Amino acid sequence: MKLICSKSNLLQGVNIVLKAVPTRTTMAILECILIDASNGEIKLIANDTELGIETVIDGEIEEGGIIALDAKIFSEIVRKLPDNEVVIETDSTFKTVITCEKAKFNIIGKSGEDFSYLPEIEHREPIAISQFTLKEVIRQTIFSIADNDTNHLMTGELFEINNNQLRVVSLDGHRVSIRNIELKDTYPNKKVIVPGKTLNEISKILPGSVDDDVNIFISDNHIVFEFLDTVVVSRLIEGEYFKIEQMLTSDYDTKVKINKRELLNCIDRATLLVKEGDKKPIIMDIQDGVMELKINSFIGSMNEEIDIEKTGKDIMIGFNPKFFIDALRVIDEEEVVLYMVNPKAPCFIRDDDNQFNYLILPVNFNNSGN
Repeated sequence: MKLICSKSNLLQGVNIVLKAVPTRTTMAILECILIDASNGEIKLIANDTELGIETVIDGEIEEGGIIALDAKIFSEIVRKLPDNEVVIETDSTFKTVITCEKAKFNIIGKSGEDFSYLPEIEHREPIAISQFTLKEVIRQTIFSIADNDTNHLMTGELFEINNNQLRVVSLDGHRVSIRNIELKDTYPNKKVIVPGKTLNEISKILPGSVDDDVNIFISDNHIVFEFLDTVVVSRLIEGEYFKIEQMLTSDYDTKVKINKRELLNCIDRATLLVKEGDKKPIIMDIQDGVMELKINSFIGSMNEEIDIEKTGKDIMIGFNPKFFIDALRVIDEEEVVLYMVNPKAPCFIRDDDNQFNYLILPVNFNNSGN
């Protein structure tokens, strides 16, 4: 095999597929990036059996072939090459020579025949969504998935398609994030759970163009995301997702309209007094026209008032400040509306158009030293 391509194209391709190389595995071949130049184009592929990424890069193929190269070594070599033309040559013993200007590396590859290619998924009925929208909806929900495997379903996000609506849901036992997106077309109803890891990696490699679409294909066990010259294939999480409707209510006893930036900045300031690992709630004392926010920790205390529009009852309620910060950071509106029932019931942050709904469980602050 002999390939010639620019360092920038090669590095971009390597960085894309590198996200599917496992950090730990008993199968050495999976620690490799596969270069496949056997069918008239240069494909880079990585696959950890749960997540696989394939991308095509521009370049010249002087002699076709396939080689698997250790991903860590190969990516570091490419990263540190001069910004010029790169030549990659292999022989029948898998010896690989990488040349760029006066730099020349000799490394030993592995047979591409042993590599685990991406599973073949039937490409029927693609669901089209703009790159920008997909990237945004991941950003606006990914923070509330669980980061451990105590409940596997919580490590993924629900993608639910109903006619021309896409609903994306994540939860971790303390909060729920919901985003509703209107699709360009109508599709058959589907409901799948996509691993958070997959969505995290997709959001990193998606350019985020408003004009270019991502095509999504769903099979029984896999989901495929295709955009530009890149294909991402991921296993789905098996199981029945949580019944979200049972958690949602439109009832409230207190409704608060508040400037989002002021509320976010105030809670952010309050966290200066909370060490990592301390579970000190921020207390909202809501009365007519004003919300007083208070925090009391081992370091000190803080209180601040924000003007609000309030409908309904006065309420004093406590929350984990991080959960409020996470939700407010991904809401673009200038003003947000909070709906509360009582100090032990969830708070909802939602808009009138039903584009987003964030549920945050309160915390008991009676015995917390506040």
